Amino acid sequence: MIQRLMKKQYLARLGKWLETMRSKMDSMSSNKVWILVYPPKGFKPIGRKWFYKRKLGTDGEVTTFKVRLVAKGYPQRPGVDFEKTYLPVAMAKFIRILLAISAYYDYDIF
Repeated sequence: MIQRLMKKQYLARLGKWLETMRSKMDSMSSNKVWILVYPPKGFKPIGRKWFYKRKLGTDGEVTTFKVRLVAKGYPQRPGVDFEKTYLPVAMAKFIRILLAISAYYDYDIF
């Protein structure tokens, strides 16, 4: 009986994880995070991995299931798998400088 109850709880949690993963994929698709293409011959795409996190409420119960999809870039070799690297996030100080310059010259920011 205990094993059946544990299995039922596991399946209920699994359903929550799958729902959260599906929601994350839909969000990334609608935000055009990537473009799906076929890899050229001789190239192997890098892998990916899901990370899971449960957020607990004050009573210790699970309130939120969070997931993150990340690329497994660690097996890549410079000069073989890629030529250049890019920093996709702007540092806050550069954004502040850009805003200050645009305010000084009365530029419009779109």
